[in-house]
Amino acid sequence: MPSEYSLSDVLGRMYQNQLAIEAALMELTLHAEAQGHADVGDNVRGTLCTIGENAGHIKQGLARLKKLP
Repeated sequence: MPSEYSLSDVLGRMYQNQLAIEAALMELTLHAEAQGHADVGDNVRGTLCTIGENAGHIKQGLARLKKLP
C-alpha cells in the first residue's frame, strides 16, 4: 500500500463517494415517493440535479489533473 496518495487519487475517491451517495439518495427518494411524500421527492431531486451537474465538472477536473506531470 502506498505511503502517500496523489491528489488525483484522493479526489477520485471523493468523486466515487459522491456517486455512491447520489445513488443511495435516489433510492431513499423513490421510497419516500412511494409512501406518498411527493414534496420530499421534489426537494431531493432538485438537490440531485445539482450533484449531477457538479459531478461532470469534477470528472473533467480529475481528467486534467491526471494529465499533469
